[in-house]
Amino acid sequence: MPTTTTDRILNFSAGPATMPVSVLRQAQSDLLNIAESGIGICEHSHRGEIFDTILEEAIADCRVIGNIPDEFEVLFLQGGATLQFAMIAMNFLSEGETATYLDTGVWASKAIKEAKKIGNVHLAFDGSKCNYDHCPTDDEIDALENVAYMHYCTNNTIYGTRFSNIPASEAPLICDMSSDIFSRQVDWSKFDMVYAGAQKNLGPAGTVLVIIRKSMLEKCPDGLPSTLNYKMVATKGSRLNTPPTFGIYLMGQVFKWILNEGGLQAIEKKNEHKSGLIYDALDSIPDFYTTFARDGSRSQMNISFKTKSPELDAMFLEESAKQGMSGLKGHRDLGGLRASIYNAFPEEGCARFAEFIQSFASSH
Repeated sequence: MPTTTTDRILNFSAGPATMPVSVLRQAQSDLLNIAESGIGICEHSHRGEIFDTILEEAIADCRVIGNIPDEFEVLFLQGGATLQFAMIAMNFLSEGETATYLDTGVWASKAIKEAKKIGNVHLAFDGSKCNYDHCPTDDEIDALENVAYMHYCTNNTIYGTRFSNIPASEAPLICDMSSDIFSRQVDWSKFDMVYAGAQKNLGPAGTVLVIIRKSMLEKCPDGLPSTLNYKMVATKGSRLNTPPTFGIYLMGQVFKWILNEGGLQAIEKKNEHKSGLIYDALDSIPDFYTTFARDGSRSQMNISFKTKSPELDAMFLEESAKQGMSGLKGHRDLGGLRASIYNAFPEEGCARFAEFIQSFASSH
């Protein structure tokens, strides 16, 4: 059995993605017997003392990591981030109101599509016109006054772009951080709601972290089904029904790992270094490799690029696989290649990949 991170195959998958080895080892043990209870985590009641402690610690650690103010609730939901696309509009887009959306990629487009089923949407930035090669500056955003909220996605996994700055908004700001949550520090004064599917930076697929300002909860309409109402979920402490107990447990373990790594300041510094290794390698051979995102919008989580030809892209995948590297095929909407290097992806793996980038170009 592998004993170190790099004894495992380097998993560049965009999600579900690499998790910390120490977390996986703890989960191995806790699946059989957690806290010397004689029962595994998946078998414990969501109303029992063991899970009470798990939930309380997960919320407390989440608050410490993110430096989350008291005026925000920390919630755990099911259904993935995709369900949030509809829930947000159902809770905060009333009849006759309009919401502002920024379209910077596939997931932002899907959020827009779902919101349009509920109410009026104003597209303040249409990234399809530039093939989603960057995130807009405030000057590029056509914002309206008196809208219900503004929604955007901080990091776009497919195109390898991210917002370097938080968009200016007079309306409540709602953000999909699924692919870069807790990869950098967060200015909570700018946000009213943040949500993230767990499977990239936080834990297993199917569990969602929602951090929402308590004043937003007062806007949730009473007529919604309970499980689709953020206020009802908050009132019941994320246990309106049986929650994703294992997902919450595992997310809590990741929070503890982040704390042990030095918190978000240390994580952010590591992510800058990790992505820098790969971008520097790609940029050093501009006649062989092309990165997709414009400078200023480059993601630190997802690096989308290509070689000189589709044939070389295919060879890159084949030869990298022989070197113990997996998940490097680009998304079908963009093609090419993509390296996803979330928080738990090891620095030494990025160094190995940078060396492979250079050696592949030299040999071809």
